[in-house]
Amino acid sequence: MAEGKGTKVKLVAENRKARHDYFLEETYECGMVLTGTEIKSIRAGKVQFKDAYISIYQGEAWIKGMHISPYKQGNIFNVDETRDRKLLMHKYEIQKLSMSIKTDGYTLIPTKMYLRTAGQNWRLPWQKARIFMTSVKIPN
Repeated sequence: MAEGKGTKVKLVAENRKARHDYFLEETYECGMVLTGTEIKSIRAGKVQFKDAYISIYQGEAWIKGMHISPYKQGNIFNVDETRDRKLLMHKYEIQKLSMSIKTDGYTLIPTKMYLRTAGQNWRLPWQKARIFMTSVKIPN
């Protein structure tokens, strides 16, 4: 989490089990495409991604298996809790990850989710996810 002057970070969720189950090779920070009610649920801390993983489909990165609980006051605007969500990354990063998955057999796992605000824009937080390119630990 790159913190500059005036940057505030609020950790929303963390996948600690990933450190135990995988070798964490490289880290990437990316944004997510979310609806308004999903952001409100995330701010309330009602998110879990214990079984989530990231797949690359047609040049886009998607997070699958992440559960965001419905917002109580969201009524008709709530969406499916486990829907696939698009990750916002640079094209060259997605291509690099895609090649690593295909050739080296790596897996992409989300490990942290946080809200980050920059300077005076405290009303406009950015939802970020930290993902790792991992390889599976083989038990002895």
